[in-house]
Amino acid sequence: MCRPDHYTVAYRINPWMNPQDPTDTSVALQQWQTLHDAYTALGHDVELIDPLPGLPDMVYAANGGFTLDGVAYTARFTHPERQPEGPAYGEWFREHGFRVHEAREVNEGEGDFLLVGDAILAGTGFRTSVESHAELAQVTGREVVTLRLVDPRFYHLDTALAVLDPAGADANIAYLPEAFDDASRAVLARRYPDAVEVGIEDARWLGLNSISDGRNVVIASRAKGFEASLRERGYTPIGLDLAELLLGGGGVKCCTLELRGER
Repeated sequence: MCRPDHYTVAYRINPWMNPQDPTDTSVALQQWQTLHDAYTALGHDVELIDPLPGLPDMVYAANGGFTLDGVAYTARFTHPERQPEGPAYGEWFREHGFRVHEAREVNEGEGDFLLVGDAILAGTGFRTSVESHAELAQVTGREVVTLRLVDPRFYHLDTALAVLDPAGADANIAYLPEAFDDASRAVLARRYPDAVEVGIEDARWLGLNSISDGRNVVIASRAKGFEASLRERGYTPIGLDLAELLLGGGGVKCCTLELRGER
């Protein structure tokens, strides 16, 4: 995670961002701290990367790369405003013992790469190039499944799809069907017949931008329908208010990069 010490909305690179609307860094810090504390209360270890001046979106740590089996695949951001984040996260990975693979292709890390069981679901359409999917498959040796996003509000995969069961062959997901093209919806329906389908009312609060340990699911507190669906399935939803960080287009998952060491 990365503290939002320099958080603001100074430019517009997604539909959620409106620089003319005021933001409050102190409120963002309070909400971020609540998320941090929720993770530690659940027993998770949280590592921090130092925020850098001039990089207000660095709080969205999920985009900093993708880690698996002790390897870190670095991010290469689409927009110039965020491009310095890639090297910053890459250096952190090196300093913390990951074998770093410098990406050649444009990608935005776990924003568009989600590990579900033994496969990696990979988004494209707005930020991450489809060429990076092949590169990631080569780096990780895992199956990489391409999914095409079609709604600019859901510009990263992690805004339209949530991993509910991170480990095991029977891992399940929740997703917003209309965020994907027809072919991708067919792939998801075939691979995850028991998936939770979430409506736009919950997705527009970035309710799907969530983190699950297989039982506890940290979600946006305003995603009430998704919360009810999770309870029906036996999960324990933990709703948090990250409304200030939503002004930059991010939520729970955006603020969280999962670190996976050696198997």
